[in-house]
Amino acid sequence: MPNYKHKIFSKLPKVKTTIFTTMGQLAQKHSAINLSQGFPNFEPDQNLINLVTQAMNQGYNQYAPMTGVLELREEISKKIEQLYGRHYNPENEITITIGATQAIFTIITAFIGHGDEVIVIKPAYDCYEPAIEVNGGIPVFVQLNNSDFKVDWEEFRSKITSKTKMVIINTPHNPSGTIFSTEDMLQLQQSLEKTDIIVISDEVYEHIVFDGLEHESASKFDGLASRTFVCGSFGKTFHITGWKMGYCAGPAELMHEFRKTHQFNVFSADHAVQKALATYLKEPKHYLSLNKFYQDKRDLFLSGLSNSRFKIHPCQGTYFQLVDFSAITLEPDDVFAERLVKEYQIASIPISGFNTKGIDKHLVRFCFAKTNETLVKATSILCKL
Repeated sequence: MPNYKHKIFSKLPKVKTTIFTTMGQLAQKHSAINLSQGFPNFEPDQNLINLVTQAMNQGYNQYAPMTGVLELREEISKKIEQLYGRHYNPENEITITIGATQAIFTIITAFIGHGDEVIVIKPAYDCYEPAIEVNGGIPVFVQLNNSDFKVDWEEFRSKITSKTKMVIINTPHNPSGTIFSTEDMLQLQQSLEKTDIIVISDEVYEHIVFDGLEHESASKFDGLASRTFVCGSFGKTFHITGWKMGYCAGPAELMHEFRKTHQFNVFSADHAVQKALATYLKEPKHYLSLNKFYQDKRDLFLSGLSNSRFKIHPCQGTYFQLVDFSAITLEPDDVFAERLVKEYQIASIPISGFNTKGIDKHLVRFCFAKTNETLVKATSILCKL
């Protein structure tokens, strides 16, 4: 064979392996308790598993409709209307996707081209920026403040230009665990008036909100709903992240463009799982009970850390808790996270990589979507630091 090295042009020259993969592999290597990646270490409802098996035995093993099983889209429509007062036509305003990440990537691909600007609120989940960049777009950052992770809406408005085509928000917010208030949503709505800017509202943790607070979906607000794709995740809601099943809802004219790209990207999602979820969603307690389920775990985790040296503000939503380790050490967060795995067998996620310019505030993120036994064991170790 000729010794020839091909020249490769990378669309993502700066992208490395995700911190989630890196920390997950490190946790496995050192047999650590994995509180890094956002997945439960307990099984989903056996009834849901049985429904999938039943659907397979009933013959739902070939392609599903490109837009998703209609019965499932109808149930999603009912759920959104009951919770947020907005009706989405299941025929042309809801599409089933292979997880929320695929929905977000497809939305960006459908609407963002070379030189288009997309406002991203940092710290941000790491799938947003690569999707923008691989499509030729330019991420424009608004950094949340470091005390309570609130948006500076004056700064936000200053970032809007004639090139701004899209804004991405995430509430409840990963990794901070905060939620957008009604006032935040109204500020966003006001900021985008008289523009054609599209919004992606990443709401995958919509059913995980604590302390009597309410999730403020973009679908609640007329001025936002008319320009927004709301993205949801069955994986996060029903402890089935490995099944990769999500959806997006949005105005018909936007969804029409979305489906043009979706049909050539993945065509359709798993048929049997969709049939099972359509049945499972008919019982609202399957998702309405999630707030208490995870608040109990959050409270157990925080109680276990009450005698630790970490500084903690209880998260408002998601199944993630940030902790400030500055009273323990001032080493960089990625160094601390690596040492935590190697010396204490606890895996976390350092936050600096999600911030603008890698701002390091000595924060790491723990996932408490774990069995109570795991949480008790982990906190007993963390209290020794």
